[in-house]
Amino acid sequence: MQTVTLNNGVEMPILGFGVYQIPADQTEQAVTDALAAGYRSLDTAAAYQNEEAVGRAIRNSGIPRGELFVTTKLWIQDPGEDNTKRAFDASLKRLGLDHLDLYLIHQPFGDYYSEWRAMQEIHRQGLARAIGVSNFHPDRLVDLIAHNEVAPAVNQIETHPFFQRRADQDLMRRHGVQIESWGPFAEGRNNLFTDPVLAGIGEAHGRSVAQVVLRWLVQRGVVVIPKSVRVDRMKENLDVFGFELARDEMDRIAALDTGASQFFDHRDPEWVSRLGGRRID
Repeated sequence: MQTVTLNNGVEMPILGFGVYQIPADQTEQAVTDALAAGYRSLDTAAAYQNEEAVGRAIRNSGIPRGELFVTTKLWIQDPGEDNTKRAFDASLKRLGLDHLDLYLIHQPFGDYYSEWRAMQEIHRQGLARAIGVSNFHPDRLVDLIAHNEVAPAVNQIETHPFFQRRADQDLMRRHGVQIESWGPFAEGRNNLFTDPVLAGIGEAHGRSVAQVVLRWLVQRGVVVIPKSVRVDRMKENLDVFGFELARDEMDRIAALDTGASQFFDHRDPEWVSRLGGRRID
């Protein structure tokens, strides 16, 4: 599996398996199937409420812990470093692990400075091999970097052909932060799976639209974590290293960028209030 090297030297698979929106009662089987298909990087979150199922699948797989890269995320906590440490310990317990490979702040809301201070300590203790953030726009990311000891290793943000985040990626690269995509298929919005540009490129390579999108992200150096509950799709999504998109094909996909989210803007006051007011514990 191709990897990227994070800013602290940790190697992270460039393609992993995400479990967002997989119901808890289906997650264990989905992760079991994904591991059997060859995935070794798993992405979950406290807010997904399926960490226990991910942990069961890991334990039952028999795969050595050192071969896996496990990510989970901290939801918006009440202020204070102790609350972050308690949330981290709860996630570890639910997963049944003694450490994480990557721990992310899920949303750029609330007192994420106290969260980051706690996460720096968790990192120093070796309980998380790397720490990072999710959904941080450039201004908040740069501000966090400027006023803390440890720069985020990863920023996981919405990234797909209709919202490509090229300027964000350039800024992250300058600051040593790895971009990671969530929603690589835009959940099928804007007719992604029937888009004539993507379909035409896929036909030229004998590949599906999904494979074209994943290959496009991988060639850009974007870590990606597609989700599926179907074994055939899991295998298909993993099989993107045997072909390469030409420069003109990359340019044609670049032209699909709308520059806008297909979901919601994290700077929208209504969404800030809605997300900031949600508690999961």
